[in-house]
Amino acid sequence: MNAEKIAILVDSGSDVPLEYREKYNMYVAPLTIIYKDREYQDGVDIDPGTVYARFSEEIPSTSLPSPAVVTGLFKKMKSDGHDKVIVVTISSGLSGTFNMLSTFGPSPEGLEAHYVDTKNIGIGSGFAAIRAGELIEQGLPFNEVCRQVEDAVKNTALYFCVSTLEYLVKGGRIGLVAGMVGQLLNVKPVIACNEDGIYYTVGKARGREKSLKLALEKAVEFAEGATEYNIAVVQGAAEEEGKAMMAAMKKRLPNFRYAIEEQLTPALVVHTGPGLIGIGVQRLA
Repeated sequence: MNAEKIAILVDSGSDVPLEYREKYNMYVAPLTIIYKDREYQDGVDIDPGTVYARFSEEIPSTSLPSPAVVTGLFKKMKSDGHDKVIVVTISSGLSGTFNMLSTFGPSPEGLEAHYVDTKNIGIGSGFAAIRAGELIEQGLPFNEVCRQVEDAVKNTALYFCVSTLEYLVKGGRIGLVAGMVGQLLNVKPVIACNEDGIYYTVGKARGREKSLKLALEKAVEFAEGATEYNIAVVQGAAEEEGKAMMAAMKKRLPNFRYAIEEQLTPALVVHTGPGLIGIGVQRLA
């Protein structure tokens, strides 16, 4: 039920799995992946495996979705019969995507628009778009959907571990995380976004295994007091660790509505490199 004809636009960095994009008919603005020889649209004409395979020769950069593509998406929404749109983006503290999209103003192509800066990344942002889809399906009015999505942003956290900080450093996305100090000691940070949507260290552990356990503990701690929640495990070329982490998540947090398990989108692969494990929690009640 969608009486107010509300559309959802999400950027590809929010990493909403295809299943949910299709279920809630989301429109996706792809980030741009830039190599020396050409540019690609995230998840459209390049996949994660290609990015990993080319790391030995080049670490690409990323940029905002093309304004022309975004204009085309707004036009498509209007021609598809929508009157309103909720635009969900990754953190303005990590990317210019929110600022660029919001320059389209309160009525792009005649649509009434509400822009959501999730202050998060990957599925930590994507959870907000999925929540919007649920609320629209329930038939809630536009203003109430917007209010509850903003509330969902505050009830979502993503904790992640990387094999090396090299890619975050090279991409200029290191935020408040201490650089390469500690790498020689095998000290691994658990990273999240702070209230300003900038990466910071929520804890440190010696070695990979202990850092993953710490990330799990942080996720369980965030879910404490909630009776229902969504959970997610995302991985970057770390499939077996991802499966093990999801099993551990389900055991520790059994009252989940959705359990999302996926490989990271190419644009996020660029900034994290191989070996990422991310653990997401969205408190629902």
